[in-house]
Amino acid sequence: MANFKLTISDTKGKSVTKELKDSEANVLLGLQIGNETDATIVGFSGKLKITGGSDKSGVPMRADVHGSSRKYVLLSKGVGLQDAVKGERIRKLIRSNTISEEIYQINCKFNGEIPVDKTTEEKAPKDKTTEEKAPKDKTTEEKAPKDKTTEEKAPKDKTTEEKAPKDKTTEEKAPKDKTGSSPKDKKQKKKE
Repeated sequence: MANFKLTISDTKGKSVTKELKDSEANVLLGLQIGNETDATIVGFSGKLKITGGSDKSGVPMRADVHGSSRKYVLLSKGVGLQDAVKGERIRKLIRSNTISEEIYQINCKFNGEIPVDKTTEEKAPKDKTTEEKAPKDKTTEEKAPKDKTTEEKAPKDKTTEEKAPKDKTTEEKAPKDKTGSSPKDKKQKKKE
C-alpha cells in the first residue's frame, strides 16, 4: 500500500501539505516528473503538475534519470548535488523520475490559488477574541519591590582576585593607583 505526502505549491507561493493513503495514493503510481494529474485527489479543482520528490531515506528524484529505481549517477549540477566546482563531477545516489511505492514525498505545482480552509479562518478570530476578553491582572504584572540586601553585592576578597588568572587585555586596561603602577607591577615587585 502506498502512502505519500504531497507538498502542493500554488502560483502565489503558498504551499500546503496533504497526506494520501492507500486507494487515493494509487492514482499517482507510475506517473513521472512533469506529468499532470487531476487535483480532485487532494480536494482542489484544477491540475497538479509533479515537479519532484524523494524516497523514505531522503534521496531526491531527478527528471533526467528514467525508471523507478535508485541509481548512482555522475552529476555536474542540478538536483541532488550542491556546491560543485566548475568542471567537477561527482557520483551521487539519485531516485529515478517515476513514482513508485518507495517514494515518500512528492512535490507538486497547482495551476491556481490554493483555497483557504474555513476551519483555519474560524480559528484565527476565536483566538484573538479570547485574548482580548481575558482581563489583565495588574497585581501579577507588578513586580514586588526588591530588598536592598539582595541588590547589594558583598565586597570581593582581594586574595581571590590575585589568584584568578587574567588575560592580557584586562591587565593592560587595569587602572593604576596613586603611585602610578598597575596591580601587575605590584605582583612582580612582591615576587622579587
